[in-house]
Amino acid sequence: MKTKRAIVIGFIIWMIAIICYIVAGSIATTQQLKHLPGTVLFIVVMPLVWFGAKFYYKNDNKTHGYWVGQTMLLTAAALDALITVPVYIIPMGGSHYSFFTALEFWIIAFEFLAIATLYWYIRVYPKNATSKA
Repeated sequence: MKTKRAIVIGFIIWMIAIICYIVAGSIATTQQLKHLPGTVLFIVVMPLVWFGAKFYYKNDNKTHGYWVGQTMLLTAAALDALITVPVYIIPMGGSHYSFFTALEFWIIAFEFLAIATLYWYIRVYPKNATSKA
């Protein structure tokens, strides 16, 4: 596994995702739109992880998608712990505990793993299976 490559991709995914989250949060000024940032993040993460996996697999086709997704997810979660929570969540009255135990966090974490694994099964695994035959 090319760990450094997966970490860099996870960092890029996190950067784009946090920008989308902040923009959506600035739009959601009313109580009716309080779930908009999370919804936008949920939608944006799908193509980001898909294209991140696509970029990763340009040079590696042996690592299972789950491990690539896990590395990208752990990179994003570490950046959330170091930057997102102290800068954006704590000033709004949250904490590391409330952030990392929120259902929304775990849904997006599952999404990271599922999309990277699906990419591997759809785009990478068939090529590996036919090349071995």
